[in-house]
Amino acid sequence: MKNNYEVGSKVIMKKSHPCGTNLWLVVRTGIDIKLQCINCGRTIMIPRMEFNKKLKKVVEE
Repeated sequence: MKNNYEVGSKVIMKKSHPCGTNLWLVVRTGIDIKLQCINCGRTIMIPRMEFNKKLKKVVEE
C-alpha cells in the first residue's frame, strides 16, 4: 500500500482526539510522524508503523 500523505496533508485518524475531532495536519514525516490537531493545535509524534495502522484516510483538497 502506497502512503499518499506528505507534509501539509490533512488526515483522518480512526480514534478522535480528546478535544473532539479526528482531523490532523501532518507537520513532519520521517521515522516518526508529527501531527497537529486541527481543532486545538496540540502536536503529537507517533512512530510511522503505528500511524499507518491508525490512519483512516487522507483528506483530498
